[in-house]
Amino acid sequence: MKKFSTAALIPALATSFALLFAPSVLAAGKGKCEFLQNAPDKHPVVKGDTLWSISGKFLEHPWCWPQVWGMNKAQIRNPHWIYPGQIVYLDRAAGRLRLGTPAGSGASGEPKDVRLSPRIRTSQLDKDAVPSIPAKEIEPFLSQPLIVDEKDLNGAPRIVATQEGRVYTGKGDRVYVRGDLGGHEVFQVFRPGVPLKDPGSKQILGYEAVHLGTIKLAREAKANDEAHAFAVTEALQEMGIGDRLQPMPPAETINYVPHPPENAFEARVVSIYGGVTHAGQNQTVAINKGKRDDIDVGTVLTLYRTGETIADRTDKNHKVRLPDEKYGTLFVFRVFDNVSYALIMEVTDSVQVGDTARTPE
Repeated sequence: MKKFSTAALIPALATSFALLFAPSVLAAGKGKCEFLQNAPDKHPVVKGDTLWSISGKFLEHPWCWPQVWGMNKAQIRNPHWIYPGQIVYLDRAAGRLRLGTPAGSGASGEPKDVRLSPRIRTSQLDKDAVPSIPAKEIEPFLSQPLIVDEKDLNGAPRIVATQEGRVYTGKGDRVYVRGDLGGHEVFQVFRPGVPLKDPGSKQILGYEAVHLGTIKLAREAKANDEAHAFAVTEALQEMGIGDRLQPMPPAETINYVPHPPENAFEARVVSIYGGVTHAGQNQTVAINKGKRDDIDVGTVLTLYRTGETIADRTDKNHKVRLPDEKYGTLFVFRVFDNVSYALIMEVTDSVQVGDTARTPE
């Protein structure tokens, strides 16, 4: 999975912004990144905006905004930042969007482009920056829940005893763990959940684990037959003997840049988080493709409902399959080996398990 460090230096971002203002003429034709006919001349950036929502005011396909910001292929996986108080202008002649400030208007009335001087990014800058997609919708999924395959499940450290023999434990309690910690100190505690099966092959792709909480190493075992002692730091559900451990994943930057797969691609929805049968906008689904299929964070896919096969009422000896209907968009934000989590960005129908997701046309 591609990861972006929140400790990066501003010079790298300054390079990205220099690319934002390079001329970028859009190709015409079906399936290209085209402006809406009624696109506004400008949009003041406000708190709560996302790059997706801003781009949706100007573009027919919001996911293709990196093209109109002048980002080249080498830069497309690097995030750039926009902040409330700035203004996005539509340069119709050049076929691009550019960033300016209200106070930067000169005598000609044209906005001055924003220039960044080299400086360290601060946590306040990160906090105020406009994210690519709704941050609150995906933040819980960046650390929990998680997907584990059978090998990882069988080899995971596990709770073998609890403080004073309690059946279940909560925050502040002590638990005892057996297994290889791999040098890690902070772990998620999970309980194996329902297996995720490929809709076509029926092969088990992994297990969507039930996230129970977090524990931190208090005392490492001194001998092979001794258990590690852990303190429970967060308890979302009760933990008990037999529950498994997985190292806490590193913090993720959530300002991902959308991009379609480089080649023709097809995936299937294997589950809707929460065990429901239908999902709508801003809900999370799992698809049957992951790192092994070259899916990475920021991948955008178009949702299709598979057409039914029906009897041809004009010719009773034949059947005919109706065409697949396009009805929405997925944005991949977390990737495992065989499975990925994707946020439903916009849909005109409910998402169902088994639906197809393909490279945008």
